[in-house]
Amino acid sequence: MAVSSPMPAHNRKPKSSSSGGGSSSSSLPYTNASADSALTSTLTPQLYLQRMTDLQQMDLQSAIDQMRILLTLYPQRVYKMAYYRKQTKNHWARDDPAFCFLQIVMIAAVSIAYGFAFRVGSFLDIIAVVTKSVLVNWLGFGVIIASVGRLIANNHLMMAERSSSHVKQEVEWLYAFDVHCNAFVPLFVLLYGVHLFLLPVVLGPSLLSLGVSNTLFAMAFGWYF
Repeated sequence: MAVSSPMPAHNRKPKSSSSGGGSSSSSLPYTNASADSALTSTLTPQLYLQRMTDLQQMDLQSAIDQMRILLTLYPQRVYKMAYYRKQTKNHWARDDPAFCFLQIVMIAAVSIAYGFAFRVGSFLDIIAVVTKSVLVNWLGFGVIIASVGRLIANNHLMMAERSSSHVKQEVEWLYAFDVHCNAFVPLFVLLYGVHLFLLPVVLGPSLLSLGVSNTLFAMAFGWYF
């Protein structure tokens, strides 16, 4: 039973649109920058990295299934999972680091294969190739893309609200990095997997070799962006 408030009408605060099922939809996944304390207190990059050291906390099978979905014609199913995660855990980003963990393992394995394929001299040289592939090609590139994408989204793609009760919203950085990880899956398959098996072709001096190599790179980066 509702109880009427003696407060004058002009002093009453409007009801929050986040309660119940009447919340407005947005084209961008965002989090409440000032009131969403659950995200800032339970899901941080530091905690995310700590969980990566414990295999028992990671659902590897779910991560593999998501990668398979991203290689189909229906990658939006993975982003629907992020929507359901927002409804249940109040954040869009993955709190399970299994997806990133598997990508690191796969990049390291294929980088070692490239090292043997190109007859890299010593074990330290192979370690250098793996380190560059993981820290520069995957992590460094991903941090830049996630940061720039989040900055553009928060500053230019958010819908302006004129209501005085509106709370500032922003895209999560961890979710922006998740988007990079999702887009990296087909890029990895083309430029690391397929490219490795086609080395005898793409390293040839013919025009066909040049065309195949350029096609792989064009498809990979076109799929990524």
